[in-house]
Amino acid sequence: MKIITGGVTAAKGFEAAGVEAGIKYKDRKDMAMIYSRTPCVLAGTFTSNVVKAAPVLWDKKVVEESPFGQAVIVNAGIANAGTGREGYSYCERTAAAAAAELGIPESAVLVASTGVIGMQLPIDRIEAGVRELARARKDTLEAGTLAAQAIMTTDTCSKQAAVQIQVGGASVTLGGMCKGSGMIHPNMCTMLGFLTTDAVISKELLTKALREDVADTFNMVSVDGDTSTNDTLLILANGMAENPEILEGTAEYAAFKEALHYVNETLAKMMAGDGEGATALFEVKVIGAAAKQDARLLCKSVVGSSLCKAAIYGHDANWGRFLCALGYSGVSFDPENMELYFESRAGKLLIYKDGASADYSEEEAAEIISQPEVTVIADMKMGTHSATAWGCDLTYDYVKINADYRS
Repeated sequence: MKIITGGVTAAKGFEAAGVEAGIKYKDRKDMAMIYSRTPCVLAGTFTSNVVKAAPVLWDKKVVEESPFGQAVIVNAGIANAGTGREGYSYCERTAAAAAAELGIPESAVLVASTGVIGMQLPIDRIEAGVRELARARKDTLEAGTLAAQAIMTTDTCSKQAAVQIQVGGASVTLGGMCKGSGMIHPNMCTMLGFLTTDAVISKELLTKALREDVADTFNMVSVDGDTSTNDTLLILANGMAENPEILEGTAEYAAFKEALHYVNETLAKMMAGDGEGATALFEVKVIGAAAKQDARLLCKSVVGSSLCKAAIYGHDANWGRFLCALGYSGVSFDPENMELYFESRAGKLLIYKDGASADYSEEEAAEIISQPEVTVIADMKMGTHSATAWGCDLTYDYVKINADYRS
């Protein structure tokens, strides 16, 4: 696997664009397009929230029922959630506008929105934005970057990743972009994510690979404990690499899954580190768990704890908070037979062992957890399973950002 620079335009045949449509923001790009020159196999995963935004309902229908997909239209600023039949009709109109501009069926157009819940989209601006996007689309790295910037809301930076692998002598590329900064919690974590690949692979196998990998990547991110109405992760495969079809159980499928995992994990960590108001990426590793699901639950419990997140922000080695969060995770374990560590680029330190505080330096612990990336490691000493979750510290700015979000 070769890590390359790029995002949604890295794979063959994909174009993108980002434009200023004036949806809600002033003087910034707020609409994006991804387009494939040929029809694509589709797969997707969506929010577990019972309240689902209109674009989620539209995309689920396209993924499940359409023979192929070929374009994605995304707007930032207004979520088109809690908007009833009118909101859904705007998805239909957006798809119709894109279909007319691109010469593809409406059923091949996916839509996504992010922003404030409850507001109706200015559909005239959306339709005008679609026309502008269609004219502006290119297959360049810059075009992909502009698209990644256009889907941001409270994000402080755009998020992209791409890799290449060899399949049967052909070079296969997989790239992606996502946005997410607040209202982020499993399952799925709050986000819009879009992956593109030129691989030849079946819809069934693409779906299997995506759903399995999401469990250990995007579903292991938590910024604030709130699961969005709009979570959407889509992958489009256009087959333009012309590789021998990737089949389950082969070395080529293993390589494809590795590439998919790298892109998903990279984007997930970018989101966690860019949580609203964050000053640090907060990583939690659980090792030695009795079962994989136990390890996941333990990780999520700690990374989602407001007290643990506040301790990271305050550089406070208050290990009791981390032990407490493990204890209410719902997983049974023996607190008299486990260990806790803090780790960062400043070093690694044992802080709790066999039911009591380890003999450690508070100053050294504070130095370790004052770094931009901090890891808490819990060794449960019960088995061989492990998991990792990602979040961020909880700061004063998180409250400020969300108190003023609609203003």
